[in-house]
Amino acid sequence: MKKLLLVGVALAIGITVGITAFRPAAATALNVNEVGSDPGAFVGTITLAGVTAGLAPNDKTLFGIMDLKELQCNSANCNKIILPVRYKGELPSLGDEVRVTGTFVPAGKGYFFASEQVEVVRNHKLGG
Repeated sequence: MKKLLLVGVALAIGITVGITAFRPAAATALNVNEVGSDPGAFVGTITLAGVTAGLAPNDKTLFGIMDLKELQCNSANCNKIILPVRYKGELPSLGDEVRVTGTFVPAGKGYFFASEQVEVVRNHKLGG
């Protein structure tokens, strides 16, 4: 009986360790400032973290995100990088902190980020 209990406990521990070790990790998000200077260098699907800085008035699939650190810049000399994001779903609101997953796509002389998924983390109440 003791031997059976010991085998059961060892099996339970082994399963728990196995599930924990092989569980897929959450995607690490890159910041806008990390990719903004050379978006073409990032190939394949990535996740970006940023804050919605603007919405395109004539295109309901396009918005721009800036680095979260830029929220702290209050001077006129801020050199904010705004990355255009195209998403065919409900767009985030101005000031929403987001995690967007997708790929960079060449467009003219630059790039836009074609997002497959947009997750709103929280809102920072920009402009109000």
